[in-house]
Amino acid sequence: MSRLTLEAASIIVDAALAQARRDGYQPLAVAVLDAGAHLVALKREDDASLMRPQIAVAKATGALGMGYGSRELAKRANAAPVFYSALFAISGGAMAPSPGGVLIRDEGGRIIGAVGISGDTGDADEACAIAGVIAAALTPDPGGAPAPQA
Repeated sequence: MSRLTLEAASIIVDAALAQARRDGYQPLAVAVLDAGAHLVALKREDDASLMRPQIAVAKATGALGMGYGSRELAKRANAAPVFYSALFAISGGAMAPSPGGVLIRDEGGRIIGAVGISGDTGDADEACAIAGVIAAALTPDPGGAPAPQA
């Protein structure tokens, strides 16, 4: 697959939400963007708080914009706050430095999109994102290098 399809994005969203229900997490919002940062799919669970969809999109956008997952974005932002404050300003606030933004790679290792999740802890959001990408038979990349296919 050289591009992210609506079918794959829908699988990612639904599998991520199913994982969240199995694990008893708080209500989530899940956003899937293609490689150009265009929104392909978005769901907000009942009772997810007001800004969750925007945060989910920002986590995915940050991952795409920087080429590494939002966990790494948070780590780097903490280490270089002046640079990342400028970067967030330049992006118009379109990036969220918190775990839960995971790159999506195809079978050749190319980035074809990202998933962002918000609603529970960053660790829980990221775990659900990874589960969603794996369910779509794609490779999740929460860091900066291709992760092994599960």
